[in-house]
Amino acid sequence: MLLRSQLDHLIGQILQQLPDLSDIILTVGKPVQAEVHGVLQDVVPDPDPGPLVPWHLESMAVCMLAGNMRLYLDLVQSGSCDLSYEVRGQGRFRVNIFQQGGSLAMVLRKLSMQVPTLEGLGMPGVFWNMSREKFGLILVTGATGSGKSTSLAALVDQINAGSSKHILTLEDPVEFVHAHKKGTVNQREFGVDFDSFASGLRAALRQAPKVILVGEIRDKETISTALEAAETGHLVLGTLHTGDTAQTINRIIGMFELGEERLVRGRLAESLKYIVSQRLMPSLKGGRVAAFEVLVNNIRIRELIQNGEDEEKTFAGILESGANAGMIHFDQYLADLFEKGIVSEEIAMLNGSDKSNLGQMIDRIKSKRGEKVTDIEGLELDTEYDQAR
Repeated sequence: MLLRSQLDHLIGQILQQLPDLSDIILTVGKPVQAEVHGVLQDVVPDPDPGPLVPWHLESMAVCMLAGNMRLYLDLVQSGSCDLSYEVRGQGRFRVNIFQQGGSLAMVLRKLSMQVPTLEGLGMPGVFWNMSREKFGLILVTGATGSGKSTSLAALVDQINAGSSKHILTLEDPVEFVHAHKKGTVNQREFGVDFDSFASGLRAALRQAPKVILVGEIRDKETISTALEAAETGHLVLGTLHTGDTAQTINRIIGMFELGEERLVRGRLAESLKYIVSQRLMPSLKGGRVAAFEVLVNNIRIRELIQNGEDEEKTFAGILESGANAGMIHFDQYLADLFEKGIVSEEIAMLNGSDKSNLGQMIDRIKSKRGEKVTDIEGLELDTEYDQAR
């Protein structure tokens, strides 16, 4: 059986070989692997176990689960479990252990040992406005691994540094450990300190926080309680696995019965402050860079949430024309990244929402630079066409 000291030594070697890794991936039939800037690389530790076998993964899982029966039950009943794991002095990880092909596999997402800051991440200026909000709902959305937790941690840090407030977080697992600054931060971990996000959020209303972070809004009960908290004077920060603004609004409304739609549209229109959607992509300057879409609630947005989109009025249309209100559209942000030489044309187009619109923006940028905007060459007018007829 693998000892924890042996597992820590293995992870330490991986970190030493590839300090810029984002994930360690362990699965049967493959050597130890790490993802660096979106690309998988094999790792050769000493001693080298070669392609992993089921015993390797089972032993690692036993070390990480450390006798926690809730995690064992999650793994057996649902096929996966989440936990945090720390190699003292070297790194912290968010770990997902899951069943596949009759054996176990696991992914260790490396967490920063330092809490990120808005300045350090180069976040858009609208994030400072968010940190000054007193109440309401702020949602950060995106796919798994798009940096939602990092953005929220930086936002919490800004509030913590600038305001004397009680901040309560509900996380699965705790990723960034916040020190008390001007504010006071209490961090609760799913499965250790509370049994569901809905119950943890209900309890939070009795724990006198001014700011509540909900690690993930997964169901109707959680979003209902989050709206209640926002309506009663709390600033609620949360995440959803949605791609953009319109998807986020529709996902929330879709959690409710048809007969509740009008009510929840009204509550959401009044409580929502911002929706931030983000996508992470390779940068030409090395590493990865995030692209953002930011919706800022105003009269036009409230009307659209309450009445729904139609052919003339869409969230995308308001975002494109809402720069003066601090709004950002994905395609415009991607075009700006391309213009600054941060991402390639190919990467920008792969991540665009409206590829035709983004393509036109990129062509205008290339024309301004004097670059070719089409690969079609050799076209000329056929002056003899009518004569041939």
